[in-house]
Amino acid sequence: MGGSFILSEEEKMIRQMTRQIAKDKLAPRSAEIDQTGEFPWDIFEVYKENQLLAMPVPVEYGGGGATLTACSIAVEEFATECVNSSHLLASHWLASEGVLLGCLTEEQKKRFYPLIGEHLLAWSLTEPNHGSDVATLDTTAVEDGDYYVINGMKCFCTDAHVADYIVVLAQTDPNARPAHGISAFMVDKKNNPGIHIGKLEDMMGMRGTRACEVILEDCKVHKDDMLYEKNEGFILGMKVFDRTRCVDAAVSVGIAQGAFNAAKDYSKQRVQFGKPISELQAIRFKLADMAINIEAARNLVYRACSLIDEGELDPMVSSMANCFATDMAMQVTTDAIQTIGGPGYMRDFPVERLFRAAKLMQIVEGTNEIQRVVISNNLMKRQ
Repeated sequence: MGGSFILSEEEKMIRQMTRQIAKDKLAPRSAEIDQTGEFPWDIFEVYKENQLLAMPVPVEYGGGGATLTACSIAVEEFATECVNSSHLLASHWLASEGVLLGCLTEEQKKRFYPLIGEHLLAWSLTEPNHGSDVATLDTTAVEDGDYYVINGMKCFCTDAHVADYIVVLAQTDPNARPAHGISAFMVDKKNNPGIHIGKLEDMMGMRGTRACEVILEDCKVHKDDMLYEKNEGFILGMKVFDRTRCVDAAVSVGIAQGAFNAAKDYSKQRVQFGKPISELQAIRFKLADMAINIEAARNLVYRACSLIDEGELDPMVSSMANCFATDMAMQVTTDAIQTIGGPGYMRDFPVERLFRAAKLMQIVEGTNEIQRVVISNNLMKRQ
C-alpha cells in the first residue's frame, strides 16, 4: 500500500486559513453554543462565506476540489476551538459525500452538487430497531409511477431539524437479502409535506448540533432524486462511511488537541507547593503521553486520508484511524480533566465540554466495536 501524508502547499494554506477562522470566529462562540443548545447559524454563514461547505465539491461544479486530507485538516482545526462548529461541518459533509458519490448522471451533478455549498444537508440512515445493523431497514420506499413513496422513522439524524435537504436510505426491495434492496434518496425537506421532524434529542455533548427523529409519512420523491443505483444504497452508505470516518477521526484529534492545550496552559499557571504543577514529573509525564497519542492519531488519520486521495481506499485503515483517534480523544480529555483537577470538571473550563463531545465520537458512524469488526474481518481475509 502506498500513501504519503506530507502536506501539499495548498493543504498547509488551508490549515493556516482554518486555524485563523477558528480562533477569530469559532472560539468566542464555543461556550455559548454548548450552553444554549441552539444551532449556530452564524457559524454556518461563516462557512458559507468562506466557501467551506463546498470544499469537497469538484471545481467544475463550483466547489473547492479539496482533498480529503484538506477537509480533515479543516475540521481538526475547528474542533480544537469549537467542537460543535466542527461537528456541524463534518455532519454536512457526511450527507454531501452521499450526494457526491451518489450522483451518477451529469444532470444530477448539475442539479445537486451546487446545493452543497448553499444549503445545510443531513444524513438519515439509523432507525430505532436498526442501530449498528444498517443492512436491514424498516423504512420502505414503494414505487408509484414516476415517484417513490417513503414511509418509516429514522432516529439520531444530526441537524435534520434545521437542514434543507436530507439524504434518506430506505428499503426498495423488501424481499432482498440483508445488505441488498436498499436505495438512497435526496429529499427536499422544506418542500415535501411527507417529511416531519419528531423528537429533538437532549444530548450530553455536541449540544449545538442536535440529533433528532425524522418521520416519513407518504413522502413522495421523484425517481430522478434517487442517488446511486437502485437497491445499492447500502453499498453507497459503506463507501460514504469509508471516507467520512476519517473526517470524524480528525474531529477527534481536534478535540484532543484542544483539551491538551488547555491542560498544558493551566499546568504552567497553577502553583502548588511553591512551583507551577508543570514542573511536577507526574504532570509532565501525563502531558507527554497525551502529546504522543495525539500525534500518533493525527498521523494515522492523515495516512488514511492520503490513501483515499491517491485512489487506494482501504476500509481497514479508515476504521483503524477512526477507532484509534476516537478512543484517544476520550482518554486525552479524561487525562486533561485529571491534570487540571477540580476546575477541569467545571463548565467554566472548555475541557468539560470537550470530554462530553469525545464520548459521542466513539459512537457515531459506526461504534468503535463495529470499527473493530471491520478491522478484524479485513485482517482475517488478508491472512
